[in-house]
Amino acid sequence: MPQLKNRQFLDFEKPVKDLYDQIEQLKITEEKTKTDMSAAITALEQKIVETKKEITDNLTPWHRVQLSRHPDRPYTLKYIENMCTNFVELHGDRNIKDDKAMVGGFAQIDGKTVMIIGQQKGNNTKTRQMRNFGMANPEGYRKALRLMKLAEKFNKPIITLIDTPGAYPGIEAEERGQGEAIARNIYEMIGLKVPVICVIIGEGASGGALGIGVGDKVVMMENTWYTVISPESCSSILWRSWEKKETAAEQLRLTATDMLNFGLVDDVIAEPLGGAHWDYIEAADILKKYLIPVIASLEKTPAEDRINNRIEKFGKMGFWEETTESNNG
Repeated sequence: MPQLKNRQFLDFEKPVKDLYDQIEQLKITEEKTKTDMSAAITALEQKIVETKKEITDNLTPWHRVQLSRHPDRPYTLKYIENMCTNFVELHGDRNIKDDKAMVGGFAQIDGKTVMIIGQQKGNNTKTRQMRNFGMANPEGYRKALRLMKLAEKFNKPIITLIDTPGAYPGIEAEERGQGEAIARNIYEMIGLKVPVICVIIGEGASGGALGIGVGDKVVMMENTWYTVISPESCSSILWRSWEKKETAAEQLRLTATDMLNFGLVDDVIAEPLGGAHWDYIEAADILKKYLIPVIASLEKTPAEDRINNRIEKFGKMGFWEETTESNNG
């Protein structure tokens, strides 16, 4: 993870930054004066822990949206690096090209072979452009489906890591069948014969998330969001301005807790104190410890039962009313 001097802080994280700055000043003073500052440094380190907890306890929905996009937040490949071994990335949809916004391949988690697939953002200007900011084209979703079918062929569980501001909305993407590619993935994932676990590790926006978001278990990391539209886009539609994005985030009920209460996700996975961007290894370890027993449990269930459970689970989502009255015009 980034060194402290390269770390970026959000506005509401400024109290933590100020404490780190004080520690740095004490270390400089200690070096110059040869005075023992360890007690004062320890006190400030404890204050950092307390401040992080206070900030975490008072996060608004918009704060969680900001954390999901934090420039230091771990992306798919970082989770794979820290919780998997023997990762072999597989490329291409065997039709158009290899979409760099979608990555996947076989890997081992605690000795168990799995297929792991996810959207990948970049961490600097060059890689963000290469990864298309985590927005996959149709070939990305078709690559993901190819890998899922490969996992099914070899009877290996599938893990998807979701982190996208949405599927790429460009003209060329629509020409190559963006909507069809996402719809096809949703249809095919419902019927996969192997366990499927979907984890939202950052942004979970609209069809871009749903394209790899249908599984036996759908879970969210603590500081993530999952909804049909971003707060900024919602604000621009309803109020003709992005200025109401915080209100939109509140009204969209997009946080992990909201989604759990609505029954749209199965679990919320805790993050390191202050957010996953503070400790990549701990964040990956927490997720890994969740995945191992869930995979083992799902593998004990017959494939036909898993498929039926998936159909039932997604079929009963939402709110509706049924009427027996006929309407003959």
